[in-house]
Amino acid sequence: MEIKLRLGLLAALLLALAAAAAEAATTERRRHAYAAMMYMGTPRDYEFYVATRVMMRSLARLHVDADLVVIASVDVPVRWAQTLQEEDGVKVIRVENLKNPYENQQNFNIRFKLTLNKLYAWSLISYDRVVMLDSDNIFLQRTDELFQCGQFCAVFINPCIFHTGLFVLQPSMDVFKNMLHELETGRENPDGADQGFLASYFPDLLDGPMFHPPTNGTKLYGTYRLPLGYQMDASYYYLKLRWSIPCGPNSVITFPSAPWLKPWYWWSWPVLPLGLSWHERRRKNLGYGSELPILLIQAVMYIGIIAVTRLARPSLSKLCYNRRPEKIIAILHNTLKVAAFWSIFAAYTVPFFLIPRTVHPLLGWPIYVLGVASLSSVVINVFLLPPLPVLTVLLGILGSLFVMAFPWYSDGVIRALVVFAYAFSCAPIAWASLMKVTGSLQNLLEREAFFPRLGESPQLSEFNKLY
Repeated sequence: MEIKLRLGLLAALLLALAAAAAEAATTERRRHAYAAMMYMGTPRDYEFYVATRVMMRSLARLHVDADLVVIASVDVPVRWAQTLQEEDGVKVIRVENLKNPYENQQNFNIRFKLTLNKLYAWSLISYDRVVMLDSDNIFLQRTDELFQCGQFCAVFINPCIFHTGLFVLQPSMDVFKNMLHELETGRENPDGADQGFLASYFPDLLDGPMFHPPTNGTKLYGTYRLPLGYQMDASYYYLKLRWSIPCGPNSVITFPSAPWLKPWYWWSWPVLPLGLSWHERRRKNLGYGSELPILLIQAVMYIGIIAVTRLARPSLSKLCYNRRPEKIIAILHNTLKVAAFWSIFAAYTVPFFLIPRTVHPLLGWPIYVLGVASLSSVVINVFLLPPLPVLTVLLGILGSLFVMAFPWYSDGVIRALVVFAYAFSCAPIAWASLMKVTGSLQNLLEREAFFPRLGESPQLSEFNKLY
C-alpha cells in the first residue's frame, strides 16, 4: 500500500513538472490565474462541468486580467476539455489523480476523495499568484485585487476553520513537493479532504492579519485572512434576503451546502432564492441549448399521454360495471390499494428525475407540472379515481412555489414563517384528499370491477351498454 502511494505521488509530481514546463513555454503569458479543478467519479460530474463553464465565462465577462485555468484529471472526457479550451478560452492542464491516504478514516466522505487534486495549484509556477476556486462561486464583481495577497490567503466562514472554496496562493514547486511528502507521511486531516489538509498545513492563519490591498498595486507576502465579502455564504442572504456584509467588498457568493442544494439545479428556485441568480448567469453566458431538445421531447410526450388517456377514458370506464357483490380475497384488495398509491407516488417522482438537472427553473418547473399531470391522468383512468384528490398535492406544490417566490418579504424569517403557515394550512386538505382516494379505491373493490371470476363473463349495466 505504501509503495503504491509513493509511486502515485511520484507520478503526480512528474506530471506536474511537465505541465509546469509546458505552461512556462507558452508565448503569451499572464502573471495571474483563476483556477478550478475537475475530476470524475461522482454522480454529479456533468453538473460540476456545467458549473465550471458558467463560472469561467462569468469571469471572462468581467474582463479579469488573468488566465482562466482548469486543472482536469486525465479521466475527464476529452470533448469536455476541448469545449473548455475552444469555446470558453480556458487553459486545461491534465493531471493524475492524487491518491487520498485518508479514505479509510472513520469520518471520511467518499465525495471528497479526489479533492486533494486542488494541491496541483501550487505547481502552476508560471504564475505569480493563483486564485483557486470551487465551481459553486458566483462573482458579483472583479476581484483582481486578490492577486496582491501573500503566499496563502483564505476566508473564515466558520469562526475557527477557513473555507477552501476560494483561496489565494503563490505557486511553488518546493511547497508542492512538501505537500506531497506530507500526504505520504499522513499529516493530520480532520475531514480527509482538501479543507482539512490545508487547515492543518496552515494552522496559524487564524491569527494572521486581515488582507487590505495596497493602493499602489504592490504584492504582499506572508499569510492573510481574507474579508468575508470574498466568500459570502448564501445562508447569510437567506436570513435578510439581501446582502449586508460589512467587512470587505461584497464580491463572491459561495454555496457550501448539501450537494442537492447547489444553485444550478432547476429545483433550487424558488426554494433557494439565489438559485435564480446563478441561472441568470448561465443564461447570459452559456445558454441551455444542450437541454432544450430533451425538454421539448418530454413536453410532447406528456401532452400525448394526456390526449391518449382522455380518448381512452370511455373504454377504461367499462371496467366499472355492476354485478352481484361477492367477497374478494383480502390480499387482492391490499394489492390493488398498494398498486394505486405506488402509481400516484411514481406519477409525482418520475418526471422529477427525467428533467435535466441543470435546466433553468422557469423551464424545469412547468415540465415537472405537465409530467405529473399527464402521469396522474393515467392513474386516474386506470384506477377510476376522482381527479381532484389525486392532483391536490400538485396544486399544493404550485401554491408553495408562488408563496416562496413572492418577492416582497421583509426578511428570510418572515418568508420561512409564511411557508410554514401555508404548509400547516394545507395539511388537512392533503389528508382529506388521501381519505377520498382511499374511499374511492374501497368502492371500486366492493364492485369487484377488476376481479371477475374466471370463466365468467361480466354482465354490463344498461348505462355501460351505451358504450
